[in-house]
Amino acid sequence: MPTVPFAFVRYVLYGVLMGGADVIPGVSGGTMALIVGIYEQLVGALSSGASAGLALLRLDPAAARQHWAAVPWRLIGPLLGGIVVAILGGAQVIPPLMEAYPAPMRGLFLGLVAASLLIPARRIERVTGLRVGIGLACAAGAFVLTSLPALAAPDPGPVRIFVSAMVAICAMILPGVSGAFLLEALGIYAPTLEALNMLDGGYVLTFCAGAAVGLGTFAKLLDLLLTHRHDATMAALVGLIAGALRALWPYGGAERVLRAPEAGEPIGAVVLLALIGFGAVLALLAWSPSPAGEETPASAS
Repeated sequence: MPTVPFAFVRYVLYGVLMGGADVIPGVSGGTMALIVGIYEQLVGALSSGASAGLALLRLDPAAARQHWAAVPWRLIGPLLGGIVVAILGGAQVIPPLMEAYPAPMRGLFLGLVAASLLIPARRIERVTGLRVGIGLACAAGAFVLTSLPALAAPDPGPVRIFVSAMVAICAMILPGVSGAFLLEALGIYAPTLEALNMLDGGYVLTFCAGAAVGLGTFAKLLDLLLTHRHDATMAALVGLIAGALRALWPYGGAERVLRAPEAGEPIGAVVLLALIGFGAVLALLAWSPSPAGEETPASAS
């Protein structure tokens, strides 16, 4: 069992990875949670938090305390801290890097996300025709979703901000589905980054309220699926990640078309960074003692 200081630092770093990923269109914080091995525990914690909130709405403080106590705060506390720091810092750093070096950066993320396919795939105990079909359907859906053109909403209203946050936060905890990408498709990606950079309290609070409602609702559903339909859910995650790789193809730009590199576009740097990203995930898998790097509840509590 790791010492508390080491675990705390580790979980903060996990949060930094997740928050940084959530800023990047095409990369999911849920994918990073899978890579570092805390995905199912994270979903369970979010579900417990949502149950506590529902119990308070029912005026049942005893049940609320019970659900609140079930949240592994030694994991969630530092994880949330890392996510917040990474989102605030990533809003300043990552978009300029993506703009300055779009193809190499997408190559790096392509390698990371492609290797993460192995994580849910290895957790499927028995492959059946139905599960293959679920994976293929989810792959097709993610492929179509990531081809959506970006909308423009330079001054979105509160309702649009709230609803967009509800939708995007669900994607942020689904491996392979990028919440930042959905915000871009819904037209509020740039305004949201600007609001974060400018510390626009009204915008940020509206966004957080929508995210809280969406996260609480979706986490309960996802927790039920992981508990009662684990292998089918893992098959769906494999499909989502595979189909969403389209969004990370290094060549095509804002038009989101799939094409070969053109004259003058980098190839060597893209391939090198893709291999580095792929190898980093394989190294994590090799280092991890469990089949998918998933930590047991005891190790994080």
